[in-house]
Amino acid sequence: MTRATLDKQPHEVASMFDDVAAKYDLTNDVLSLGQTRLWRRAVARAVDARPGQRVLDLAAGTATSSLPFAEAGARVVPCDFSLGMLREGKRRHPELPLTAGDATRLPFADGVFDAVTISFGLRNVQETDAALREMLRVTKPGGRVVICEFSHPTWAPFRTVYSEYLMRALPPVATAVSSNPDAYVYLADSIRAWPDQPALAARLQQAGWRNVAWRNLTGGVVALHRGTKQS
Repeated sequence: MTRATLDKQPHEVASMFDDVAAKYDLTNDVLSLGQTRLWRRAVARAVDARPGQRVLDLAAGTATSSLPFAEAGARVVPCDFSLGMLREGKRRHPELPLTAGDATRLPFADGVFDAVTISFGLRNVQETDAALREMLRVTKPGGRVVICEFSHPTWAPFRTVYSEYLMRALPPVATAVSSNPDAYVYLADSIRAWPDQPALAARLQQAGWRNVAWRNLTGGVVALHRGTKQS
């Protein structure tokens, strides 16, 4: 990884996502070999949205990740800091209340959501711990958080293969299917630098979340972390 690649300012990261908004979902499907759909279903089951509940979907991008919650009858608020992503999402899903927001300074009152979730976005937030505290602040007592994020494969031989694919195959594939291949070099670097499953669980606990646990998906390529806010 390169420090210059990872040391992007928030406005640079937002601009990067603006550039890839139109093809973002397609590119993710290609790069993950179709696994993103399985991961989204796992998130939907973990959130377990019910009719009438309020769900905050952070780093929602084009709001594709928000659709299962809306279909379950929940009042979902897709939130993202990339205006380009939000514009693309509004074009596709005008019925959803897409909202611009910074995960470290959320534009919502205390204790208003039954569940807060973020998929593949937490590692792009510069102040991870501040974001975890903000998620706790806007969640109702007894409410829950679900974080889906790239993690560390648990089987050493697979971890080596995965790392080689990520660093060597991702940039050329992204060049073929993405409008901004450099964005995916940044994303690969950010995945490599991200803490492993126990380390993220510890940060959730330090932020004030209780009953923290995680489940590995695809051999630990992705991990689903969960926690609850004390009643």
